[in-house]
Amino acid sequence: MAPRSFRIVVLAGDGIGPEVVDQAVRVLEAVSEAATDYKLNLEPHAFGGCAIDLHGDPLPPWTLKACQEADAILMGSIGGPKWGINAPIRPEPGLLKLRKSLGLYANIRPANILSDSLLDYSPLRPDVARGTDIIVVRELIGGVYFGTRKEQGVDPDPDTAWDTMLYSVEEVQRITHVAAKIAMTKTPPHEIHSVDKANVLASSRLWRKVVTETLTKEYPEITFHHQLVDSASMFITSNPKKVNGIILTENLFGDILSDQASVIPGSLGLLPSASLAGAPSTLSPNSDFRTTPGIYEPIHGSAPDIAGQGIANPIGAILSAALLLRYSLDLEKPAAAIELAVRKALDSPELGGLGLRTRDLGGEVTTEQMGDNIVEILKGLL
Repeated sequence: MAPRSFRIVVLAGDGIGPEVVDQAVRVLEAVSEAATDYKLNLEPHAFGGCAIDLHGDPLPPWTLKACQEADAILMGSIGGPKWGINAPIRPEPGLLKLRKSLGLYANIRPANILSDSLLDYSPLRPDVARGTDIIVVRELIGGVYFGTRKEQGVDPDPDTAWDTMLYSVEEVQRITHVAAKIAMTKTPPHEIHSVDKANVLASSRLWRKVVTETLTKEYPEITFHHQLVDSASMFITSNPKKVNGIILTENLFGDILSDQASVIPGSLGLLPSASLAGAPSTLSPNSDFRTTPGIYEPIHGSAPDIAGQGIANPIGAILSAALLLRYSLDLEKPAAAIELAVRKALDSPELGGLGLRTRDLGGEVTTEQMGDNIVEILKGLL
């Protein structure tokens, strides 16, 4: 049987985006070269500020078409002062259009300690941060960000402004399925912490009811419980291991909690993210396999102040490539190998690693040097 062929669109982005994405591309190329039953076809396209400069459009029609036809998308951060709030054309509307066209409704943000040798970089005490392993699953296109609103100064009652938080049964069901499928990738399954404000909000009471019904009926093997958002926020700061596993929550709460959790590892340069249009794909030998479309990107911004200096940390982009393999292509073994290679690069020599540190972690290792070492380690693992 001929090897499967997966089409991956690469949107390098702006600022440090091309520098870190280039290292993630090298990692995916190493995975593809080592594989015998599949190939990864990497296809670069202009997107964001660079596309505005080249084509006058942050999301040219051919880039959009390629993304719609792709199995997955690897992306770098976009934007910068050149295309700021006063610019006639800005990159951000292109990203919103891309997300909408792909139907991305689930945002996945891991926050974990990649190596015990990094514990001193966490703002939490080492004994508190050690063992943190959280995945925030956030509903991305519903809730108060997309509800009806009225601005101050608009009649009637111009002295008021308001927003509405609305969720449907279907919206809560589908994000619960995503969280459950991710939970089931581990043995035993990850525990799910469903976070809401059901003591106050009607939409949260619906959320709690639907999550309970869905998990109880369809995923009896998963342990889950409900937690109020203020309590969950407190635990993330004081005892993050208390919410290890999956935090499943709606858009506003997920936006806040994922940012809060992201500071625990010690650098935004370490963390990946995924935005999915469905539950993770399950690869099977039959021809019915369909990939789950998704955008994979590091959580940090385009950092134009350090662009071109070769000092950006590429690990967030590299781990985003691992998530791409895991969630869109169901290639768990190479995904896990990438994560192990990253850990070996970061582990101190006392832990059997190389102890590499980029500038954000107080070291002098360049973006390319970090990529070189991770690729070399990875080749020995594949």
